[in-house]
Amino acid sequence: MTQPSTTDLPGQENRFPPHATTDSHGIRLPWAFIVLVALLVVGRFVLAPYLTAPALQTWATVFVAVCVQALPFLVFGVALSAAITAFVPASFWTRALPRRTFAAVPIAGVAGAVLPGCECASVPVASGLMARGVAPPAALAFLLASPAINPVVLVATAVAFPNDPSMVVARFAASLAVAVLAGWIWARFGRGEWLPAPRRTAEAGQSKVNAFLDAMRHDLMHAGGFLVVGALAAATLNVVIPRTWLTTAAGVPVVSVLVLALLAVLLSICSEADAFVAASLTAFSPTAKLAFLVVGPMVDLKLIALQAGTFGRAFTWRFVPLTLTLAIGGYSDANPSPPCKPTPPATNTGKGAGWRGC
Repeated sequence: MTQPSTTDLPGQENRFPPHATTDSHGIRLPWAFIVLVALLVVGRFVLAPYLTAPALQTWATVFVAVCVQALPFLVFGVALSAAITAFVPASFWTRALPRRTFAAVPIAGVAGAVLPGCECASVPVASGLMARGVAPPAALAFLLASPAINPVVLVATAVAFPNDPSMVVARFAASLAVAVLAGWIWARFGRGEWLPAPRRTAEAGQSKVNAFLDAMRHDLMHAGGFLVVGALAAATLNVVIPRTWLTTAAGVPVVSVLVLALLAVLLSICSEADAFVAASLTAFSPTAKLAFLVVGPMVDLKLIALQAGTFGRAFTWRFVPLTLTLAIGGYSDANPSPPCKPTPPATNTGKGAGWRGC
């Protein structure tokens, strides 16, 4: 006995014209369009006053900026990771890197200088390296070093600090040192169950091109969602935290370092652009600015989300505090340059009024 179709239900013929009842998609589409138009009209008159609030506009601007900045490099990193998985044989890495993990870590860290991308690209690339047999500590050193010491970032830092070339050298040296130390510490104390190595094997009979496309599609869909989550968190915290707190903390050396390190985590700026933001923070000492430049490419909200989605939460909740401690630990006892002397501004309403001369 056959089940009655939707056109046989009682009263159905009275609700829709006869020609419309034969196509369910024809029924849904006009009504969905009408509902959408109604929602837009209601939103125009009811929600518009709230959507034009300055705080919400700032939130939307920061969210879009983080996504737009990061997405091209994420795609680049995913493509490179998929290429490593599909086209580079696992035997290549056993020949390119030393067998001893403690020797492979610094070499992998220095190799990060050849990847012109930000931290969004480094996560899928590091995952691809692990999938091809690279020791996790070496891949992690590459993950931390590549967004901070590649040529694009160093050139951007030199442009942002034209009168202070030592900032470029300091950023390169400090970032590489933190990456290598983190890799060595993970090699000594890390456990396999905290970071299971990703395994990507091509299906039987699958061509390398198809393996490349499958790996890229999988990684992009997986990492893209976590990028959006990180961008949402960064935009929200950018709006919530009062900017007056920053100027208050700038005069205390140790506090200023911690504040800029925390700010680097919250702002989630791509490493190609963070030097210009650091240079604009004139109230802070060079030491605090260096901490901002070292912490940002290694620990920020979108990077934490990407690491959690790629490597798992068990890894992220251990590796992020380790990296953050190493990144800011060398500055808390450092002797920064003499604090800036306040010069009374002409008016107290202009942007950046207060401390000058850093």
